[in-house]
Amino acid sequence: MRFLFWSLFFASGVVMAQNNSTEVELGFEKDLIPEGIAVDLQHQKLFINSLRHNKIVRCNLYGSQPENFIESGEHGYQSGFGMTIKGDTLYALGNSLPKPKNESILLLLNIKTGELINSFKLKETGFAYLNDLAVSSMGTLYITDSESNKIYTVNSKKGELDVFYAHDELKHCNGIAISNDNKYLYFASYTSGLRVLDIESKILLNQPNNFKGIDGLKFHQNSLVAIVNTKRDATQNGVYRFQLNQNLMEITGEEKIWNLRKESDIPTTFTIKNDKMYFVADSQLDNLDQEKVVISDGSRLENYTLIIHPLVQEN
Repeated sequence: MRFLFWSLFFASGVVMAQNNSTEVELGFEKDLIPEGIAVDLQHQKLFINSLRHNKIVRCNLYGSQPENFIESGEHGYQSGFGMTIKGDTLYALGNSLPKPKNESILLLLNIKTGELINSFKLKETGFAYLNDLAVSSMGTLYITDSESNKIYTVNSKKGELDVFYAHDELKHCNGIAISNDNKYLYFASYTSGLRVLDIESKILLNQPNNFKGIDGLKFHQNSLVAIVNTKRDATQNGVYRFQLNQNLMEITGEEKIWNLRKESDIPTTFTIKNDKMYFVADSQLDNLDQEKVVISDGSRLENYTLIIHPLVQEN
């Protein structure tokens, strides 16, 4: 079904859809242009960063009490990209948008106070975009660079970002995910599709494929959940589940599990908590001039809507 019909409205701004998705209207600035998202269920907080304003905002999980978590440029933060939470730490990637003199940074922040735990600037001579990240259960960090063929990690001994792996078949990777057993990394490559890497041997396990157009990517119950947002035929965009074989090394099929509300919507990354995925329905990325970092048409800006979509059948 292309359009969702709403069955129940709450004064709080929460709406339940027939397919059991929940919509939450968010009270942040309309010109945030959000990219990264993270959820802290323990404290019922939602974190979103801003491509335009170089900051991170947060609110209660159902939209109330919006506030700045870190201010624009605080701790050297740049335009916000991938984010995730591990324990009490928020990991947040940022990049300067104009290509000349590009800078990329990783911040580690205390989720309660916003206090800076650590920061890492990427020391590359060429153009780089730290795009998305995954953290293992042991705290090892893996980061994609959507402008190269490199995957980065944190070298704790040197206190800097190092190349973990590089391969021409992983050029222009966006989303990244890690298996629950920490054995495999999954990459959404613009050039070679969904790829699987054995972390210990550093061997690509599957062949190039046509599972492309993917932004956010997460591992869930022996499958991969992804946001597809760059298909030329906009009706093919949406949320997909990619089935994996028994040994988790091959993609065996795909199914679309959520339709965009409008063809023009551009959701980007997401997070999964307790079998539910959280994402902003439309980042309004198509209304941002990324070279000048300005809004193209202010009259088109709308309030942001958080989608909470169950990934398992609810009784």
